[in-house]
Amino acid sequence: MALLVHLKTVSELRGRGDRIAKVTFRGQSFYSRVLENCEDVADFDETFRWPVASSIDSNEILEIQIFNYSKVFSNRLIGTFRMVLQKVVEENHVEVTDTLIDDNNAIIKTSLCVEVRYQATDGTVGSWDDGDFLGDESLQEEEKDSQETDGLLPSSRPSSRPPGEKSFRRAGRSVFSAMKLGKNRPHKEEPQRQDEPAVLEMDDLDRLAIRLGDGLDPDTVSLASVTALTTNVSNKRSKPDIKMEPSAGRPMDYQVSITVIEARQLVGLNMDPVVCVEVGDDKKYTSMKESTNCPYYNEYFVFDFHVSPDVMFDKIIKISVIHSKNLLRSGTLVGSFKMDVGTVYAQPEHQFHHKWAILSDPDDISAGLKGYVKCDVAVVGKGDNIKTPHKANETDEDDIEGNLLLPEGVPPERQWARFYVKIYRAEGLPRMNTSLMANVKKAFIGENKDLVDPYVQVFFAGQKGKTSVQKSSYEPLWNEQVVFTDLFPPLCKRMKVQIRDSDKVNDVAIGTHFIDLRKISNDGDKGFLPTLGPAWVNMYGSTRNYTLLDEHQDLNEGLGEGVSFRARLMVGLAVEILDTSNPELTSSTEVQVEQTTPVSESCTGKMEEFFLFGAFLEASMIDRKNGDKPVTFEVTIGNYGNEVDGLSRPQRPRPRKEPGDEEEVDLIQNSSDDETDEGGDLASVSSTPPMRPQITDRNYFHLPYLERKPCIYIKSWWPDQRRRLYNANIMDHIADKLEEGMNDVQEMIKTEKSYPERRLRGVLEELSCGCHRFLSLADKDQGHSSRTRLDRERLKSCMRELESMGQQAKTLRAQVKRHTVRDKLRLCQNFLQKLRFLADEPQHSIPDVFIWMMSNNKRIAYARVPSKDLLFSIVEEELGKDCAKVKTLFLKLPGKRSFGSAGWTVQAKLELYLWLGLSKQRKDFLCGLPCGFEEVKAAQGLGLHSFPPISLIYTKKQAFQLRAHMYQARSLFAADSSGLSDPFARVFFINQSQCTEVLNETLCPTWDQMLVFDNLELYGEAHELRDDPPIIVIEIYDQDTMGKADFMGRTFAKPLVKMADEAYCPPRFPPQLEYYQIYRGNATAGDLLAAFELLQIGPAGKADLPPINGPVDVDRGPIMPVPVGIRPVLSKYRIEVLFWGLRDLKRVNLAQVDRPRVDIECAGKGVQSSLIHNYKKNPNFNTLVKWFEVDLPENELLHPPLNIRVVDCRAFGRYTLVGSHAVSSLRRFIYRPPDRSAPSWSTTGEVVVNMEPEVPVRKLETMVKLDATSDAVVKVDVAEEEKEKRKKKGSSAEPEEEPDDSMLDWWSKYFASIDTMKEQLRQQEASGIDLEEKEDMDNADGLRGPMKGKEKAKAAKEEKKKRIQGPGPGQASEAPEKKKPKIDELKVYPKELESEFDNFEDWLHTFNLLRGKTGDDEDGSTEEERIVGRFKGSLCVYKVPLPEDVSREAGYDPSYGMFQGIPSNDPINVLVRIYVVRATDLHPADINGKADPYIAIRLGKTDIRDKENYISKQLNPVFGKSFDVEASFPMESMLTVAVYDWDLVGTDDLIGETKIDLENRFYSKHRATCGIAQTYSTHGYNIWRDPMKPSQILTRLCKEGKVDGPHFGPPGRVKVSNRVFTGPSEIEDENGQRKPTEEHVALSALRHWEDIPRVGCRLVPEHVETRPLLNPDKPGIEQGRLELWVDMFPMDMPAPGTPLDISPRKPKKYELRVIVWNTDEVVLEDDDFFTGEKSSDIFVRGWLKGQQEDKQDTDVHYHSLTGEGNFNWRYLFPFDYLAAEEKIVISKKESMFSWDETEYKIPARLTLQIWDADHFSADDFLGAIELDLNRFPRGAKTAKQCTMEMATGEVDVPLVSIFKQKRVKGWWPLLARNENDEFELTGKVEAELHLLTAEEAEKNPVGLARNEPDPLEKPNRPDTAFVWFLNPLKSIKYLICTRYKWLIIKIVLALLGLLMLALFLYSLPGYMVKKLLGA
Repeated sequence: MALLVHLKTVSELRGRGDRIAKVTFRGQSFYSRVLENCEDVADFDETFRWPVASSIDSNEILEIQIFNYSKVFSNRLIGTFRMVLQKVVEENHVEVTDTLIDDNNAIIKTSLCVEVRYQATDGTVGSWDDGDFLGDESLQEEEKDSQETDGLLPSSRPSSRPPGEKSFRRAGRSVFSAMKLGKNRPHKEEPQRQDEPAVLEMDDLDRLAIRLGDGLDPDTVSLASVTALTTNVSNKRSKPDIKMEPSAGRPMDYQVSITVIEARQLVGLNMDPVVCVEVGDDKKYTSMKESTNCPYYNEYFVFDFHVSPDVMFDKIIKISVIHSKNLLRSGTLVGSFKMDVGTVYAQPEHQFHHKWAILSDPDDISAGLKGYVKCDVAVVGKGDNIKTPHKANETDEDDIEGNLLLPEGVPPERQWARFYVKIYRAEGLPRMNTSLMANVKKAFIGENKDLVDPYVQVFFAGQKGKTSVQKSSYEPLWNEQVVFTDLFPPLCKRMKVQIRDSDKVNDVAIGTHFIDLRKISNDGDKGFLPTLGPAWVNMYGSTRNYTLLDEHQDLNEGLGEGVSFRARLMVGLAVEILDTSNPELTSSTEVQVEQTTPVSESCTGKMEEFFLFGAFLEASMIDRKNGDKPVTFEVTIGNYGNEVDGLSRPQRPRPRKEPGDEEEVDLIQNSSDDETDEGGDLASVSSTPPMRPQITDRNYFHLPYLERKPCIYIKSWWPDQRRRLYNANIMDHIADKLEEGMNDVQEMIKTEKSYPERRLRGVLEELSCGCHRFLSLADKDQGHSSRTRLDRERLKSCMRELESMGQQAKTLRAQVKRHTVRDKLRLCQNFLQKLRFLADEPQHSIPDVFIWMMSNNKRIAYARVPSKDLLFSIVEEELGKDCAKVKTLFLKLPGKRSFGSAGWTVQAKLELYLWLGLSKQRKDFLCGLPCGFEEVKAAQGLGLHSFPPISLIYTKKQAFQLRAHMYQARSLFAADSSGLSDPFARVFFINQSQCTEVLNETLCPTWDQMLVFDNLELYGEAHELRDDPPIIVIEIYDQDTMGKADFMGRTFAKPLVKMADEAYCPPRFPPQLEYYQIYRGNATAGDLLAAFELLQIGPAGKADLPPINGPVDVDRGPIMPVPVGIRPVLSKYRIEVLFWGLRDLKRVNLAQVDRPRVDIECAGKGVQSSLIHNYKKNPNFNTLVKWFEVDLPENELLHPPLNIRVVDCRAFGRYTLVGSHAVSSLRRFIYRPPDRSAPSWSTTGEVVVNMEPEVPVRKLETMVKLDATSDAVVKVDVAEEEKEKRKKKGSSAEPEEEPDDSMLDWWSKYFASIDTMKEQLRQQEASGIDLEEKEDMDNADGLRGPMKGKEKAKAAKEEKKKRIQGPGPGQASEAPEKKKPKIDELKVYPKELESEFDNFEDWLHTFNLLRGKTGDDEDGSTEEERIVGRFKGSLCVYKVPLPEDVSREAGYDPSYGMFQGIPSNDPINVLVRIYVVRATDLHPADINGKADPYIAIRLGKTDIRDKENYISKQLNPVFGKSFDVEASFPMESMLTVAVYDWDLVGTDDLIGETKIDLENRFYSKHRATCGIAQTYSTHGYNIWRDPMKPSQILTRLCKEGKVDGPHFGPPGRVKVSNRVFTGPSEIEDENGQRKPTEEHVALSALRHWEDIPRVGCRLVPEHVETRPLLNPDKPGIEQGRLELWVDMFPMDMPAPGTPLDISPRKPKKYELRVIVWNTDEVVLEDDDFFTGEKSSDIFVRGWLKGQQEDKQDTDVHYHSLTGEGNFNWRYLFPFDYLAAEEKIVISKKESMFSWDETEYKIPARLTLQIWDADHFSADDFLGAIELDLNRFPRGAKTAKQCTMEMATGEVDVPLVSIFKQKRVKGWWPLLARNENDEFELTGKVEAELHLLTAEEAEKNPVGLARNEPDPLEKPNRPDTAFVWFLNPLKSIKYLICTRYKWLIIKIVLALLGLLMLALFLYSLPGYMVKKLLGA
């Protein structure tokens, strides 16, 4: 949306004068240019544009004021025109001619003509036609010039200019990160960039506001760069990119470190798991843990790589668990987890710490998860420093679900998904075989074959699949799909699709394309699954000519930037989430390749004819190697235009008239294809005619195009997918604008201009406008048939993103205040990244354009331009940024040839005009060229308007003179071995070049030289050249006596142009010096301070030009200095230098340095130090302070660098340069008198600590009350702790919770401190304090920031634990809200102490002396290797004369100047005591992946190697040692603490070392000699280490700082200066006697020393610092960290006490007695031999340390039929236990070949298992439980109450610790997993656990099993429980009798009954006969 106002003319003016117009809308005004000497008509003809974010309301007003302009007085108003915009809003376009009104609202005669247009939101505009768009309105807009109008804004009146500002307009980095092409920015582009640094002075704004009368709130003013026309400097040129060298594809060092800690919940019975860690192709294994489902490893693996980033980040990290692997069998895979290295690298700190990886089985996707592995994964590149969270005792209960190894935003439940990669077809493949055989075949058989056999290979997540091979086809059709199965969302970011050529010997890649899954999906709640296409993707790689050994083959593999089009491939991608419960699903994840349905040709878009036009306006800077042969330039797009090797088959003529018949549309369009067009025959012309270069100077040639500029044009056919590119262009435009605005703001902050916040508001306003504009533009073409699903989804998500970004920008704009600019700028950075990410279109359409320089038909150098940048559109936002513009291109060498120094030099510089668009839109393809040419057409195109020219002849040319004012350069690279250079600059303009003089031996040359280029002929219209001069290239070289000059860097500039009819006067002239950033390759290589002006030579010749004042310096010969108006204004400054000493000087030319001297030089003046007579004996200077006076620019930003050089004075008056250092910015050494009015200077009564009122942000932390007391006296908590300790003794705290003093040692203190530190970090994350803000605070508040955080953290922690039962009796009133910890703590710094205290450079600075060449930054030659020594000293710069109050201070010693009160630098002997606590994450040094570390200490001549105390096979060793070394400063001041790896044979290897500069610590005001403890005590674990007591230290500090005090008042109070501190006044000695003391209050004053006015600073507390270990062989990559601290005691003071004992805690010996009483409900496994009955032969196995070491089994309870077993069996487990870490310590030999025992620490876990004993086969595992002895569920009272949930944690069971309870008895459930991987209850065990210390166990021994002493009674087992084959009868008796007793009884009874019946029947007849007969 925009409002455009075209102010045409103002007529009927009175009198004659200079006129100016001011146009105001919505409070924002633009000024027109000044029309000088107009009479009655002022012809302004200017257009103004306001981007508007909200629609214009119909009653808003536009105001135009016309003034008479005056240079001296304020402008006089002639009249005003106001217009209500109602009609404009309705009709969008209004033209008005109307009269003006004067101040009194009376109508005057003067009238004006104006045209107003309104571009509304929907994109509708008043009737535009193409002519409007592409006519010259845009040019006229550009003609206005900011500098002319600068004089009009009140701020630039000479009177209002601050005194030092006249000389300098804007310094520092520029709008383009590198180039100041912005000399003549159009005014409307950046209204705030005037002559002044100030944007608009505040009072001007207010005046403006009063004049506008709308009460503008100055705090909401925003200044945008008010145009959306272009982001370029001018309309016709686009800005060149200064960074030349491709960085992709260059190998770098990477290190992947993985710690496998433990695994849990592994699925499977009784397994022996091993974890395999794979990175890329490297595999490493952990050791095997036997028979456990939750093994504990804690093993560390490191993988080193030296590959390019692309290769590295695509490597897959795979963590898999393998079951029972041994030498013979590979084991079975339990489950695995995959992610790519890039995902890890993208994490904060490049790491995952203590996260759980979910294992899944790739062969069975229907199964659930297979367990978890806890690990740390980190990826370090060179120079990354990883902040490892502190390794402390890992006691936190593991919340697996909450700590999964997944990046932010990935759901924990990932589902299986199929990724279908559909490969349809390819086109335009290059030939890949020699044509020899083909020609033979053709001769014999007559068949002509395509010379390539392509197939496609797809790599994803470590798997690869390939399609079939299509034999001999340049246009293969596959229609196949490659199917991957992986979890979704995948943790692998990129999919690699590669076309390869199948070959008998080896297959080679033809081209590679990466599909970035993040770009084709969106994980938001309205997101979409990855989807792509069907769409064409373009592949780029090496040049297309076939050679057997292609030197650029890497490019085809996707490494580095492709230098030529290779092919395009039609692909699609779809993802389907699988329903794993579906039984038909194939459960394997093998890659499958299937056929897929072909898609119609038109699905990728309608084929359209595109037209590419290019005109070569200049070709210069051609490398002299290519200077002897004719040169031609070739432009290609795809294969079109590639005449040398693009054709891969004979061409078919293209049928016209049937665009629908796509079959025939051929990709490769022959250049000789004569094709009828509307305008006659149009053949493509893709290369310029050959031309022989002419010499420019020694290094470069140019092509003499002069007025005849060759052109090229190419027709090509591509699917019409312009919408994709348009959307990307709109976003790119928004992003470019945002970036430019942000650079401006950064620059304003850096150069301390006023009101950066206003500029930032403007930038945000623009951003939100741009976002709204995108929403209205991008939504067009919705019904496009060829839009893929990705197009639709991406559009939706881009619109959502941009809409929300627009909203956020709006809200952010409102929040921008003075002090929040920096934070908000960071947020803008996120916007920028997001925009750049969104603008990258994954579905390509038109391939990129390549420009090749050919010499002798060989391809020499190339440039690649993305086609979207050239694409034409009638909507300006969619236009490519280089379309229809002159682009400066620097050609570079292809591929690897451009690495290193070859890539620094320019092969050729082209000024090239390009236009790409649909053929039907080509009417205006010449619109952007500089005017004044005639077209020369080919014969057939004569007279046809649309026919492109083959060359342009410029009829208009202008004569100019260029003046280059080369003032100085700074921070250049060292090009000679001496560490200095002999620099000169070479300036190129068009086809001329000139050099400055050579200045010897400097890195900061001040040339102060003006170069004049005469007779420059520029082609084109004069007015265009004024806005659009060509760019100037400046190259810096190092002159060598032999050979050619070395290249040192390059920068670009645009000159300020003065036309012949302009006056050479302010505000534009004379130009101001500016800084230009110099680059060499991609590295910044210094700055150039210069100014450039281009002056038109008018008809009168050079007489009109401002005079050149000839050479002033006679001695410099014909060299002209920079003229007076341009060179900076100088003032007299005095520079005082403190010379302290020299350190670590290395040999020079094999000779030792013996008598060094330091020379200081600045701006041609300097001073020399005194000579050190014997460097070995005393490397300090005897004269400390010297000074010199020098003229420096008033503007601090222009201060020249200061050079420090060290020379060695040899015999016979010879001098050798040892090394040098350039201080590039003197700002930090400038003395600024303190502000006496600051509150810290007040000397009123007693003051509260909280002292910095001026920093509002800081309140966050500072306001934490140190205490709840109400009076304004500083209370210090530390002291109360002591009080409380005493009160505690009397109060009734729980005995178990209160640590006993005798039990506490240094380690208790250490671990408590680590807990505090972790808690603090956690709080920091929780409270979301921005880390940088936090750092700012810490720097400012000194220790108070962290301290308070710490107290807070402690308080929170204690609340949580409720350790203290209640405040003591007298304490409740004092600190009701603070619970105090018991243990005194120290401060654990997770980094070096130096980084916390600003390197201890509070008054003594260290300057590294360098020597030798600056290497190419990627060669790994770091600055470290160039350091030859260090100079210690300081500087102080101030204007003379100095304010008197400084010199009048008491005790002022004039010989020390500004360096008052510094100690003497005579040698001093010091006792250095180094305490080494432990090392973590050491880099493995042995092949077994471990190391045997020991400590080595070097200081001066002392070299201690603690070799005999090496720690075997440990990467996290605890050393706990202290070393005493005597040293004498300054000779021995660099302490090296190294960790070596002990080797039995051969020399020991260095793992890593850290260096500490002790001298800076010793002399620092922060008092780093001995840390100040938290409390003062004379005995116990917290004994005071310093020989000086706190009161002595305090007295000394006060004396040194000339502070009044200390006055110890009533007991418990001390007054220092105007601060009062309170604290306890008594101390307890060993015997508990109380004595009065002043030490506590003195200590509280020391701990708050930073609150003392004027001299206060943080004192170093008692601490442990963590230092990274580095190895010179692997520069920049951390090899582990070392925790240590250093105490220093001067030998002339009382001797310190014995060192603290920090030896590692010895593990305590314990014995665990476990009695297994009974089991119940055990599952029955066996079937009975005879009866088929279920039974089990139960036994119980238990172990504590591991199965090999100490497993113990009970006897077997045979034949349990009910699952009940009786054992009464006792296990005894002796073990060593470390309570602090809750680990059991085992020492054992790793294998039979090990030399010594290795110490392992494992968690204390007791495992109980039940087994079923089998005689002939292996025993069967039934179930198990693992009890963590520190927290395990309390056993159930009875077997009934014992449930499965107790073990799985589903119900809340009270947890107990055996170390506290000592004795526990109960029932516990035993579990196993069933077939479905679910837990089931397989039995219960009744056990009793009894823990005794070793001494108790000795006094009260018991027997193993059921033996003496204290035997257990035999279990009462049923008689079934014995072995049947020993006693068959008995067992039969039991088998039969017990079970069939009743049955047998019943059978016997039944038999008896039957017997009776039988007898009855048998005897019945006889009996009856008897009866009947009566016998």
